[in-house]
Amino acid sequence: MTTQMIILNGGSSSGKSGIVRCLQAVLPDPWLAFGCDSFVDSLPARMQASDEGITFAADGGVNVGADFRTLEAAWTEGIVAMARAGARIIVDDVFLGGAASQQRWQKALGGLAVLWVGVRCESTVAAGREIARGDRVPGMAASQADVVHEGVLYDLEVDTTHTESLLCARTIAAHVS
Repeated sequence: MTTQMIILNGGSSSGKSGIVRCLQAVLPDPWLAFGCDSFVDSLPARMQASDEGITFAADGGVNVGADFRTLEAAWTEGIVAMARAGARIIVDDVFLGGAASQQRWQKALGGLAVLWVGVRCESTVAAGREIARGDRVPGMAASQADVVHEGVLYDLEVDTTHTESLLCARTIAAHVS
């Protein structure tokens, strides 16, 4: 079965976005990319700091409410609909709920052919990237580095601690059927 979607899961500042850009460059067919950051950025401003939307704690923790989950489900279904319509899709996500987050995707995906990719990065390296970025709550990278992978099943894992995005992308591309 031809791969219709690639779903990358990793903590904040693990290198997912760089891998996505490289995948789009190395894969022979055009692939659309969607990330959880752009989803969060698309939320109404009032939801970006509310208990019903999404809040970021001073220690880097992230909490989401009921309205967030409702819109996230619609976003997920929309991405899956594009794949069903023939678009090839790469998703850059952060499974804050570990296995439960993957299960939400699996429920929406039905029978689509998906390549599940874990993007790992040592927490100290991710924390350094977080500081360099300057657009994240300090502590988010370290708090997410391991928890996002708990109970998640992958077809492939890459580690960006010492491996460049392009090499990770080429490794992933070699597994796309």
